[in-house]
Amino acid sequence: MSSEEQRRLDDCRNDKDWKTWGPYLSERQWGTVREDYSNDGNAWSYFSHDQARSRTYHWGEDGIAGYCDDKQRLCFYVALWNGKDPILKERLFGLTNNEGNHGEDVKEYYFYLDSTPTHSYMKYLYKYPQAAYPYQNLIDGNRSRSRSEPEYELIDTGIFDEDRYFDVFVEYAKNSEHDTVIRLTIANRGPESSSIRVLPTLWFRNTWQWWDTPKPSMSKLPSQSGDAILAQHAELGDFVFRPYGESSLLFTENESNNASLFGGTNESPYVKDAFHRYVISGEKDAVNPEHTGTKSAADYSLTIGAGDTATILLRLCPREADTDHPMTTRDISEILETRKAEADVFYASITPKGMSAERSNVMRQSLAGMLWSKQHYFYDLGYWLKEHSPNQPRSTQTRNSAWLHMINDDIISMPDKWEYPWFAAWDLAFHCLTLSMVDIDFAKHQLELMLNALYLNPSGQVPAYEWNFGDVNPPVHAWAALQLYNLDKQYTGREDRSFLKRCFDKLIFNFSWWINRKDPGGNNVFQGGFLGLDNIGVFDRSAKLPDGGSLEQADGTAWMAFFCQNMIELSLELAKTDDAYTDLAIKFCQHFLWIAAAMDRIGERDDHLWDEEDGFFYDLLRQADGTAMRLKVRSMVGLLPLCATSVLYPNTEKSNESAIVEMKAFLKRHPDLIAKIAPLNKRGYNGRILFSILNESKLRRVLAYLLDENEFLSEYGIRSLSKVHLEHPYVLEMEGQHLEVGYRPAESDSGMFGGNSNWRGPIWMPVNFLLIRALGAHYAYYGNDFKVECPTGSGNMKNLFEISQDLAERLCKIFLQNSSGKRPVYGGTTKFQTDPHWRNYILFYEYFHGDNGAGIGASHQTGWTGLVGRLLHIFCGIDGAALLEQTTKPVFTAQVDCNPVQTMTR
Repeated sequence: MSSEEQRRLDDCRNDKDWKTWGPYLSERQWGTVREDYSNDGNAWSYFSHDQARSRTYHWGEDGIAGYCDDKQRLCFYVALWNGKDPILKERLFGLTNNEGNHGEDVKEYYFYLDSTPTHSYMKYLYKYPQAAYPYQNLIDGNRSRSRSEPEYELIDTGIFDEDRYFDVFVEYAKNSEHDTVIRLTIANRGPESSSIRVLPTLWFRNTWQWWDTPKPSMSKLPSQSGDAILAQHAELGDFVFRPYGESSLLFTENESNNASLFGGTNESPYVKDAFHRYVISGEKDAVNPEHTGTKSAADYSLTIGAGDTATILLRLCPREADTDHPMTTRDISEILETRKAEADVFYASITPKGMSAERSNVMRQSLAGMLWSKQHYFYDLGYWLKEHSPNQPRSTQTRNSAWLHMINDDIISMPDKWEYPWFAAWDLAFHCLTLSMVDIDFAKHQLELMLNALYLNPSGQVPAYEWNFGDVNPPVHAWAALQLYNLDKQYTGREDRSFLKRCFDKLIFNFSWWINRKDPGGNNVFQGGFLGLDNIGVFDRSAKLPDGGSLEQADGTAWMAFFCQNMIELSLELAKTDDAYTDLAIKFCQHFLWIAAAMDRIGERDDHLWDEEDGFFYDLLRQADGTAMRLKVRSMVGLLPLCATSVLYPNTEKSNESAIVEMKAFLKRHPDLIAKIAPLNKRGYNGRILFSILNESKLRRVLAYLLDENEFLSEYGIRSLSKVHLEHPYVLEMEGQHLEVGYRPAESDSGMFGGNSNWRGPIWMPVNFLLIRALGAHYAYYGNDFKVECPTGSGNMKNLFEISQDLAERLCKIFLQNSSGKRPVYGGTTKFQTDPHWRNYILFYEYFHGDNGAGIGASHQTGWTGLVGRLLHIFCGIDGAALLEQTTKPVFTAQVDCNPVQTMTR
């Protein structure tokens, strides 16, 4: 067992608190809903980036390469000044939703390079220009561009020309659970000597003014080995922050500069923006000469020669550790190198046999991004809503007013800590699949959070995201629970039925919510709104429809069929040791059959979701006058029914004989339910049973679209919208409105849902992952004899496992260097493709260009895009023929050199 795995297990057992400290700061706290106390709900304008240096946050903190405890009480980041910037660089800059021509977007370059599950070792890289940062240039440049033009990026300004920038590497290593050493390595990549001010900064989140808690303190701590900073907190105790080398200690309060911001009065002359004023403006009296406060920094002034490197060493530890076990710079360096070597051993233990160095690098950085994207998320909805209306009854118009019960105070995996610094429910389900590779206990805990009583609405709805917790996300959590249970069982040989039962019992509430709220006609065809696919529809699917009608959704109905399938499998697994779950398995089977059959009802009425002429699924617009029409947009909406697939193996059948008998009896009474879906009464390969909306005929017809390069199949995966709509956009004239959906492979040309994401052509990792899973499930049923052309029209026949391999490889090569040494993810950006200081650092974008694979959208959405790490792992040396012959349902993981990761359930 590796040293890191032992630390992880010790933390799970609660023997040691190895995860108390980590990268739990946000990359952006300004512009969030939590900090919004405006009357109009415009969070972006209420608390701006420009205010952030002077204004105290209420619900969290942010900073470059941030590090803090798990309640974000004592925080650390690195502040920088190049001698030219108008602002001390304490946090990452980006455009607000209104400023960007494609919505909000961070305009900085930073990389999550490494992290272990316990954060015993972490590495981060920030690229800091030596010229004045072009804040206004970026704002003006993006505002001047239309939605049909690409975004204006930092590199487009020319600021990195001649390599005039610093690489700022930040490394953390834990000597013990609460004792952290830090190394800052600043490399001058430019052609000339250049100066830089570096301010490693330590501060307390302000709780004393907002929450009436005891005020903590920081003060200078003189010692023979040099001055340090003493941080004293009622809950954390006494910590010492010790800088090594020549620096000056600065102190102020983490309190708003009300005089500057609002023309008000400051309680103290020493306020949050003191270091900015001290460094940029030379205001010596901005900092406290008494060397006390709640915010402090060690101020280093460095001049670094061309091509040279400077190093700063720091230590943050309990006071007794500083006194009893003082460290030299050599001690710190040794700890860092030891923890880095242990991280290498840990990752070697989970890297499959035969994986190349290039693929291993992408996999490891994807996992590093997942681990760096943890954040302390604090949001007490009852308190927040009360603050919005202290002297009147709670307004139903206040955002999230139906979620009064919610108290979020946890470490949560974020989609992107700058662009989306808040949890997103369906994203998180996919995060868990990748996180399970390194820390399955944390992954299981994350999934359970969304089903926790302080998150799950009393109605049974899972919260979506802070902009609107009541929005509807796809119900993927049952699938994620099943996956994590099976992965855990494979890793350890232990069946964590307690976890499974806890999830299942809460998921029943969520299932009931869907049945009661999203099937208003009671006909087993579901609505749901945008369902995570933002602008995919001809109109906003979450808004009131133009003619007052209703929308019956192919994806919403498919998601519910998928939900049923997963609940069947969960209940059958639980029924092995508890007969009480047998009836539930039967009930979910009946639900699945009614829903699947409703997508293509028997009869002559042309009002179902399947279009027999086209051989595809579409949304159905049911108009106010009772008529209905299919919205013939060929999109991911019509492919998702393929994902509603599950295979029952004979061993599961033998363990649940009474349930199977009841299911067969139900089918005899209702043979019409399987007339147009995969026949449950027809055995497949090795006696397996297939639960699928698509029978063989439908499967072949849908696959013909899926694998057609002129439709969905791109060189880099499956597009979200068929390319046929490039020359043949779908047009709908309704109530004087001209509505149109055309193929847009890159950024959106629509402002729908903020305009910063696009489902009208680009490639999205999570739905591609589900499609690959579905192909594997169908392969388990049909075997090697079922083959289709891939690509369509090529004459090249492949079985479904071979197609799943092909799709996985297309997705992976987005990030891998091609024969020319270039990564498609970086498109035509030369510096990222050729510069040795850029080309091997990977960004995991939100989605990808439908034709060339270039990364688009949020640049650090390792969240669900981190699934590429899981795909690299799964398909390294996997043997389809061997999988097909397994007598138990396989869990797709690769074989690795060392022993499987061990787990403990928290």
